Formats: sequence, C-alpha cells, structure tokens
Amino acid sequence: MSSDDKLIDFSAERGKRIHDLHEKRLNEMRQAFERALSMPKGRKKAAKGKPKKKR
Repeated sequence: MSSDDKLIDFSAERGKRIHDLHEKRLNEMRQAFERALSMPKGRKKAAKGKPKKKR
C-alpha cells in the first residue's frame, strides 16, 4: 500500500473553508439588508420619465 492514496492538499482544503466562511457571511449580510430595506410587496413605483414640455 502506498501513502499517496491518502494525501491531502491542505491549501486547497483551507481555500474551500475560507470560501464557505465568506459565503456564509455574505448570505447573512444579504438577509440583514433584505430585512432592513424590505419594501411592500404589492406596490410598484411608477417609472419616472422626462417631464413633458408645456406649451
């Protein structure tokens, strides 16, 4: 049996963990902003266009 079968790339594993931690923090921040800035669901704002010229 060779020892090559169970080698672990620690830098790759660390990168995955760090990515997961950042992703978790990002999702928490998104949820916090959604709660803080939640808009009423039934209402839509009218699109603002150019004001019409008065003659």
